[in-house]
Amino acid sequence: MPENVRAMVLKEPGKYELRSFPYPKPQKGAAVVKMIMSGICGTDKHSYKGEDTQYGGTKNEVHVPYPIIQGHENVGIIEEIDEEGAKNLEFNGEILKVGDRVTWSPDVICGKCYECRYVSGYSWCQHMQGLYGNGLSCEAYPHLFGGFSEYCYIMPGAHVFKVPEELSDECAMLAEIMSCSWNVDKAKEFYSFSGEGFQVNDTVVVIGVGPLGMSHLIKAHILGAGKLIAMDTSDWKLNLAKEFGATHTYNVSGTTVEERVEFIEQITKGRGADVVIECVGRPQMFADCLKYVRKGGMVLEPGNFVDAGDISISPHLICAKNIRIIGQSSLVYNAFTPAMDMMVNFADRIPFERMVSHHYGLEQTEEAIVKSMAPDSMKVVVCGNK
Repeated sequence: MPENVRAMVLKEPGKYELRSFPYPKPQKGAAVVKMIMSGICGTDKHSYKGEDTQYGGTKNEVHVPYPIIQGHENVGIIEEIDEEGAKNLEFNGEILKVGDRVTWSPDVICGKCYECRYVSGYSWCQHMQGLYGNGLSCEAYPHLFGGFSEYCYIMPGAHVFKVPEELSDECAMLAEIMSCSWNVDKAKEFYSFSGEGFQVNDTVVVIGVGPLGMSHLIKAHILGAGKLIAMDTSDWKLNLAKEFGATHTYNVSGTTVEERVEFIEQITKGRGADVVIECVGRPQMFADCLKYVRKGGMVLEPGNFVDAGDISISPHLICAKNIRIIGQSSLVYNAFTPAMDMMVNFADRIPFERMVSHHYGLEQTEEAIVKSMAPDSMKVVVCGNK
């Protein structure tokens, strides 16, 4: 084992520093993983820019505890693990061993509070143990709580998922963001009860087709959306969206909300979209979604995970159109394995690896963050041992 581990530390917004930490000896029930790659999430971009309030307005509200090692969309190889960790860390009950390729949920929950017991899948824990890449400072031992590093420490109680042999490293890394699209499954489920959500051949609009939006677009395509409309300011991303099932694309640059409404209504015979999914992460986009959706339609809001400010909306519009709104705060931890299985099963029809547009080494982390904000990038990854 190495004596020291290199990791890229975000000291404060806008300031990275390559640091060296002692290689951690895993405690009982823990593990150490040698990093393969870590995806840059929208949350990482927000933290870099100083927009660091998460779960705002709830008892779980947290602020990024700089300095941190970012990176929570991770895949790596188990370097060290004890008997207890081998038996208990894998979410599906598989026995883990050194050399196994794994990914893991960023949220380490207590498993005993009301939310952990009764709200399946969502990390609403009252006693959160830690948030990889977002909520754990690197100041205290064992330091390595993020994927922008050569190694990562897996604490007892984390949800670890063994990666299927058929899945590439890139697809394994995508398991976290694919798990964030579980609200599309919920929208599909709603239709069987009251005609809300969507059925086969209905219209779904995705606002913002970066990695989060693209994962939702892919899920809507797989679940049978007929007209699948992608909206963005980047022609590069919109062209890629066609490869993932978009039937219509619209570059919104320089357009008005009225023009965008007209575009959607032309496609939907004047009704509006059955489901609109906001994945830009800017509050005004949510207000626009209320205008795009049909009467009795549904708006999914997974994009504004970080508090980016307030907007003014009319609740009357929600009532007048009978709009159902579903928010999703981050990932669903019991969706990791289904997401990986989905990518295996649809590999011959959907080019999942195309979601990863750029690879960077650890020393290039800041360059990678900047690139991830460019219009010609999709999922950008940092390779800790490149």
